Amino acid sequence: MKKVVVIGGGTGVFTVLTGLKDYPFELCAIVSMADDGGSTGLLREEFGTLPAGDIRRALIALSDSNKKVLSELFNFRFGEETSLKGHSMGNLLLTALEKITGDFGSAIAEAGDVLNIKGEVIPVTLTRTKLFATLSNGKVVEGETNIDIPKHDGTISIKNIFLKPNAKANPKALEAIKKADAIILGPGDVYTSILPNLVVEGIVSALKNTKAKIIYNVNIMTKFGETNGFLASDFVEKMEEYLGKNIIDCVTVNTEKPTGEIVKRYEKENVEFVKNDLKDSNIIAADFLREGMFLRHDPEKLAKVLSKIIE
Repeated sequence: MKKVVVIGGGTGVFTVLTGLKDYPFELCAIVSMADDGGSTGLLREEFGTLPAGDIRRALIALSDSNKKVLSELFNFRFGEETSLKGHSMGNLLLTALEKITGDFGSAIAEAGDVLNIKGEVIPVTLTRTKLFATLSNGKVVEGETNIDIPKHDGTISIKNIFLKPNAKANPKALEAIKKADAIILGPGDVYTSILPNLVVEGIVSALKNTKAKIIYNVNIMTKFGETNGFLASDFVEKMEEYLGKNIIDCVTVNTEKPTGEIVKRYEKENVEFVKNDLKDSNIIAADFLREGMFLRHDPEKLAKVLSKIIE
Protein backbone atom coordinates (compact mmCIF):
# COMPACT_ATOMS: atom_id res chain seq x y z
CA MET A 1 0.00 0.00 0.00
CA LYS A 2 1.40 3.41 -1.01
CA LYS A 3 2.33 5.72 1.86
CA VAL A 4 0.97 9.24 1.31
CA VAL A 5 1.95 12.21 3.51
CA VAL A 6 -0.08 15.43 3.44
CA ILE A 7 1.67 18.55 4.81
CA GLY A 8 -0.15 21.76 5.72
CA GLY A 9 -2.85 23.11 7.99
CA GLY A 10 -6.37 24.52 8.05
CA THR A 11 -9.01 23.51 5.53
CA GLY A 12 -6.45 22.50 2.89
CA VAL A 13 -5.29 19.40 4.75
CA PHE A 14 -8.91 18.57 5.60
CA THR A 15 -9.85 18.73 1.90
CA VAL A 16 -7.04 16.44 0.72
CA LEU A 17 -7.49 13.90 3.53
CA THR A 18 -11.27 13.78 3.08
CA GLY A 19 -10.87 13.06 -0.62
CA LEU A 20 -8.07 10.48 -0.35
CA LYS A 21 -9.52 8.62 2.65
CA ASP A 22 -11.56 6.31 0.40
CA TYR A 23 -8.53 5.32 -1.70
CA PRO A 24 -6.22 2.40 -0.83
CA PHE A 25 -3.43 4.56 0.59
CA GLU A 26 -1.72 4.65 3.98
CA LEU A 27 -2.38 8.28 4.93
CA CYS A 28 -0.42 10.52 7.25
CA ALA A 29 -1.01 14.21 7.98
CA ILE A 30 1.90 16.39 9.12
CA VAL A 31 0.23 19.45 10.60
CA SER A 32 1.40 23.01 11.29
CA MET A 33 1.81 24.03 14.93
CA ALA A 34 1.66 27.80 14.29
CA ASP A 35 -2.06 28.40 14.90
CA ASP A 36 -2.71 30.90 17.70
CA GLY A 37 -6.19 32.25 16.94
CA GLY A 38 -9.67 31.70 18.36
CA SER A 39 -10.25 28.74 20.64
CA THR A 40 -6.77 27.35 19.92
CA GLY A 41 -5.07 30.60 20.92
CA LEU A 42 -7.02 30.90 24.17
CA LEU A 43 -6.18 27.33 25.17
CA ARG A 44 -2.50 27.80 24.29
CA GLU A 45 -2.35 30.88 26.48
CA GLU A 46 -4.27 29.46 29.43
CA PHE A 47 -2.88 25.91 29.56
CA GLY A 48 0.47 26.24 27.76
CA THR A 49 -0.48 23.43 25.39
CA LEU A 50 0.38 22.96 21.73
CA PRO A 51 -2.21 24.26 19.21
CA ALA A 52 -5.05 21.80 18.72
CA GLY A 53 -7.15 23.39 15.94
CA ASP A 54 -5.45 22.04 12.81
CA ILE A 55 -4.85 18.67 14.50
CA ARG A 56 -8.58 18.45 15.24
CA ARG A 57 -9.48 19.12 11.60
CA ALA A 58 -7.10 16.42 10.38
CA LEU A 59 -8.47 13.90 12.89
CA ILE A 60 -12.04 14.58 11.78
CA ALA A 61 -11.05 14.27 8.10
CA LEU A 62 -9.52 10.84 8.74
CA SER A 63 -12.31 9.61 11.02
CA ASP A 64 -13.69 6.28 9.87
CA SER A 65 -16.12 5.92 12.73
CA ASN A 66 -19.61 4.69 11.83
CA LYS A 67 -20.84 6.94 14.62
CA LYS A 68 -21.14 10.27 12.83
CA VAL A 69 -21.98 11.93 16.14
CA LEU A 70 -18.33 11.55 17.24
CA SER A 71 -17.09 13.71 14.36
CA GLU A 72 -19.87 16.19 15.07
CA LEU A 73 -18.84 16.20 18.75
CA PHE A 74 -15.21 17.06 17.89
CA ASN A 75 -16.44 19.81 15.55
CA PHE A 76 -19.03 21.23 17.97
CA ARG A 77 -18.45 24.87 18.88
CA PHE A 78 -20.04 26.51 21.93
CA GLY A 79 -22.23 29.54 21.31
CA GLU A 80 -21.94 33.13 22.50
CA GLU A 81 -24.41 32.54 25.33
CA THR A 82 -22.02 30.30 27.28
CA SER A 83 -18.81 30.85 29.26
CA LEU A 84 -17.14 28.51 26.76
CA LYS A 85 -18.12 30.74 23.83
CA GLY A 86 -16.09 30.15 20.69
CA HIS A 87 -14.38 27.03 22.01
CA SER A 88 -14.41 23.86 19.93
CA MET A 89 -15.22 20.66 21.81
CA GLY A 90 -12.43 18.87 19.95
CA ASN A 91 -9.89 21.49 21.05
CA LEU A 92 -11.03 21.14 24.67
CA LEU A 93 -10.81 17.34 24.49
CA LEU A 94 -7.31 17.41 23.00
CA THR A 95 -6.20 19.90 25.67
CA ALA A 96 -7.63 17.67 28.40
CA LEU A 97 -6.04 14.57 26.89
CA GLU A 98 -2.64 16.29 26.76
CA LYS A 99 -2.95 17.08 30.47
CA ILE A 100 -4.09 13.50 31.27
CA THR A 101 -1.44 11.72 29.20
CA GLY A 102 1.29 14.31 29.77
CA ASP A 103 2.17 14.30 26.10
CA PHE A 104 0.60 15.92 23.01
CA GLY A 105 1.47 12.97 20.76
CA SER A 106 -0.28 10.58 23.15
CA ALA A 107 -3.29 12.91 23.28
CA ILE A 108 -3.57 12.78 19.48
CA ALA A 109 -3.27 8.97 19.50
CA GLU A 110 -6.05 8.67 22.10
CA ALA A 111 -8.32 11.03 20.14
CA GLY A 112 -7.52 9.05 16.98
CA ASP A 113 -8.66 5.85 18.70
CA VAL A 114 -11.93 7.49 19.73
CA LEU A 115 -12.57 8.67 16.17
CA ASN A 116 -11.24 5.43 14.65
CA ILE A 117 -9.09 7.38 12.20
CA LYS A 118 -7.85 5.85 8.97
CA GLY A 119 -4.24 6.99 9.05
CA GLU A 120 -2.02 9.03 11.35
CA VAL A 121 -1.86 12.69 12.42
CA ILE A 122 1.55 14.10 13.40
CA PRO A 123 2.37 17.61 14.67
CA VAL A 124 5.27 18.97 12.59
CA THR A 125 7.05 20.02 15.79
CA LEU A 126 6.61 19.57 19.53
CA THR A 127 8.32 22.90 20.23
CA ARG A 128 6.09 25.65 21.60
CA THR A 129 6.82 28.40 19.12
CA LYS A 130 5.28 31.45 17.45
CA LEU A 131 5.06 32.51 13.81
CA PHE A 132 6.41 35.88 12.63
CA ALA A 133 6.33 37.58 9.21
CA THR A 134 8.69 40.25 7.90
CA LEU A 135 6.91 42.60 5.49
CA SER A 136 8.55 44.18 2.43
CA ASN A 137 8.73 47.52 4.31
CA GLY A 138 10.74 45.91 7.12
CA LYS A 139 7.91 45.74 9.68
CA VAL A 140 7.63 42.47 11.62
CA VAL A 141 4.16 41.02 12.32
CA GLU A 142 3.87 38.72 15.33
CA GLY A 143 1.47 35.78 15.46
CA GLU A 144 -0.26 33.56 12.91
CA THR A 145 -3.62 35.25 13.47
CA ASN A 146 -2.23 38.72 12.75
CA ILE A 147 -0.68 37.44 9.51
CA ASP A 148 -3.84 35.56 8.55
CA ILE A 149 -6.18 38.49 9.27
CA PRO A 150 -3.94 41.57 8.89
CA LYS A 151 -4.39 44.49 11.24
CA HIS A 152 -1.58 46.15 9.29
CA ASP A 153 -1.88 47.35 5.67
CA GLY A 154 -2.66 44.08 3.88
CA THR A 155 -1.48 45.45 0.53
CA ILE A 156 2.14 45.34 1.77
CA SER A 157 3.69 42.06 0.64
CA ILE A 158 5.33 39.53 2.94
CA LYS A 159 9.08 39.14 2.49
CA ASN A 160 9.55 36.04 4.64
CA ILE A 161 8.31 34.16 7.70
CA PHE A 162 10.14 32.61 10.66
CA LEU A 163 9.50 30.87 13.95
CA LYS A 164 10.62 32.12 17.35
CA PRO A 165 12.00 30.26 19.15
CA ASN A 166 13.41 28.03 16.41
CA ALA A 167 11.51 24.77 16.23
CA LYS A 168 12.97 21.31 15.63
CA ALA A 169 11.04 18.80 13.56
CA ASN A 170 9.10 16.07 15.32
CA PRO A 171 11.13 12.86 14.72
CA LYS A 172 7.89 11.11 13.72
CA ALA A 173 7.35 13.71 10.97
CA LEU A 174 10.88 13.14 9.61
CA GLU A 175 10.35 9.37 9.65
CA ALA A 176 7.02 9.70 7.78
CA ILE A 177 8.64 11.86 5.09
CA LYS A 178 11.51 9.37 4.73
CA LYS A 179 9.15 6.41 4.25
CA ALA A 180 6.61 8.19 2.01
CA ASP A 181 5.84 7.25 -1.59
CA ALA A 182 4.10 10.58 -2.20
CA ILE A 183 4.05 13.90 -0.35
CA ILE A 184 1.32 16.48 -0.91
CA LEU A 185 1.70 20.19 -0.13
CA GLY A 186 -1.40 22.37 -0.17
CA PRO A 187 -3.84 23.67 -0.98
CA GLY A 188 -3.85 26.19 1.86
CA ASP A 189 -2.77 29.65 2.92
CA VAL A 190 0.85 29.98 1.84
CA TYR A 191 2.29 31.88 4.82
CA THR A 192 0.05 30.57 7.59
CA SER A 193 -0.68 26.93 6.67
CA ILE A 194 2.07 25.53 4.41
CA LEU A 195 5.31 27.48 4.92
CA PRO A 196 5.12 27.30 8.76
CA ASN A 197 5.88 23.59 8.28
CA LEU A 198 8.84 24.26 5.97
CA VAL A 199 10.57 26.66 8.37
CA VAL A 200 10.68 23.96 11.05
CA GLU A 201 14.30 22.80 11.33
CA GLY A 202 14.84 19.51 9.48
CA ILE A 203 11.70 19.43 7.33
CA VAL A 204 13.16 20.90 4.10
CA SER A 205 16.25 18.71 4.40
CA ALA A 206 14.00 15.65 4.75
CA LEU A 207 11.95 16.68 1.70
CA LYS A 208 15.13 17.12 -0.37
CA ASN A 209 16.31 13.63 0.56
CA THR A 210 13.06 11.68 0.32
CA LYS A 211 12.42 9.23 -2.50
CA ALA A 212 8.78 10.32 -2.54
CA LYS A 213 7.07 12.14 -5.39
CA ILE A 214 6.28 15.67 -4.17
CA ILE A 215 3.03 17.24 -5.36
CA TYR A 216 1.95 20.84 -4.83
CA ASN A 217 -1.68 21.97 -5.16
CA VAL A 218 -1.96 25.64 -6.13
CA ASN A 219 -4.77 27.58 -4.41
CA ILE A 220 -7.93 28.48 -6.32
CA MET A 221 -8.12 32.01 -4.90
CA THR A 222 -5.58 34.52 -3.61
CA LYS A 223 -5.51 35.53 0.07
CA PHE A 224 -5.55 39.20 1.05
CA GLY A 225 -2.48 40.08 3.05
CA GLU A 226 -0.60 37.00 1.85
CA THR A 227 -0.83 36.36 -1.89
CA ASN A 228 -2.33 39.53 -3.38
CA GLY A 229 -2.23 39.39 -7.18
CA PHE A 230 -0.47 36.00 -7.29
CA LEU A 231 -0.56 33.95 -10.48
CA ALA A 232 -0.09 30.17 -10.33
CA SER A 233 3.63 30.60 -11.05
CA ASP A 234 3.99 32.93 -8.06
CA PHE A 235 2.66 30.21 -5.74
CA VAL A 236 5.17 27.69 -7.11
CA GLU A 237 8.05 30.19 -6.92
CA LYS A 238 7.22 30.94 -3.28
CA MET A 239 7.32 27.21 -2.44
CA GLU A 240 10.66 26.89 -4.25
CA GLU A 241 12.02 29.86 -2.31
CA TYR A 242 11.83 27.70 0.81
CA LEU A 243 12.20 24.21 -0.68
CA GLY A 244 14.74 24.90 -3.42
CA LYS A 245 14.45 24.32 -7.17
CA ASN A 246 13.50 20.97 -8.74
CA ILE A 247 12.10 19.53 -5.50
CA ILE A 248 8.43 19.66 -6.54
CA ASP A 249 7.71 16.89 -9.06
CA CYS A 250 4.14 17.76 -10.00
CA VAL A 251 1.81 20.77 -9.69
CA THR A 252 -2.00 20.80 -9.91
CA VAL A 253 -3.80 23.99 -10.94
CA ASN A 254 -7.52 24.70 -11.12
CA THR A 255 -8.87 25.97 -14.46
CA GLU A 256 -12.58 26.35 -13.67
CA LYS A 257 -13.29 30.04 -13.18
CA PRO A 258 -16.12 30.83 -10.74
CA THR A 259 -18.95 33.14 -11.79
CA GLY A 260 -21.96 34.89 -10.27
CA GLU A 261 -22.66 36.62 -6.97
CA ILE A 262 -20.09 34.58 -5.06
CA VAL A 263 -17.30 36.23 -7.08
CA LYS A 264 -18.54 39.70 -6.12
CA ARG A 265 -18.52 38.69 -2.45
CA TYR A 266 -14.90 37.58 -2.74
CA GLU A 267 -13.94 40.74 -4.63
CA LYS A 268 -15.19 42.81 -1.67
CA GLU A 269 -12.66 40.88 0.45
CA ASN A 270 -9.87 41.73 -2.06
CA VAL A 271 -9.63 38.09 -3.15
CA GLU A 272 -9.03 37.11 -6.78
CA PHE A 273 -9.17 33.98 -8.94
CA VAL A 274 -5.69 32.50 -9.45
CA LYS A 275 -4.91 32.44 -13.18
CA ASN A 276 -2.87 29.58 -14.56
CA ASP A 277 0.30 30.74 -16.32
CA LEU A 278 2.17 27.43 -15.92
CA LYS A 279 2.86 25.30 -18.99
CA ASP A 280 5.54 22.75 -18.07
CA SER A 281 5.00 19.02 -18.56
CA ASN A 282 4.70 18.47 -14.80
CA ILE A 283 1.62 20.73 -14.59
CA ILE A 284 -1.84 19.16 -14.35
CA ALA A 285 -4.52 21.75 -15.05
CA ALA A 286 -8.12 20.67 -14.44
CA ASP A 287 -11.46 21.62 -12.92
CA PHE A 288 -11.02 21.31 -9.13
CA LEU A 289 -13.66 23.87 -8.11
CA ARG A 290 -16.22 22.85 -5.50
CA GLU A 291 -19.81 24.03 -5.74
CA GLY A 292 -21.09 26.03 -2.80
CA MET A 293 -20.65 29.24 -0.85
CA PHE A 294 -16.85 28.96 -0.63
CA LEU A 295 -14.44 28.87 -3.57
CA ARG A 296 -12.34 25.89 -2.57
CA HIS A 297 -11.07 22.60 -3.96
CA ASP A 298 -13.59 19.81 -4.35
CA PRO A 299 -12.23 16.86 -2.31
CA GLU A 300 -13.44 14.21 -4.78
CA LYS A 301 -12.20 16.00 -7.92
CA LEU A 302 -8.80 16.64 -6.36
CA ALA A 303 -8.46 13.12 -4.94
CA LYS A 304 -9.25 11.55 -8.32
CA VAL A 305 -6.35 13.40 -9.96
CA LEU A 306 -3.98 12.97 -7.00
CA SER A 307 -4.60 9.22 -6.89
CA LYS A 308 -3.56 8.90 -10.55
CA ILE A 309 -0.37 10.91 -9.90
CA ILE A 310 0.43 8.78 -6.83
CA GLU A 311 -0.15 5.50 -8.65
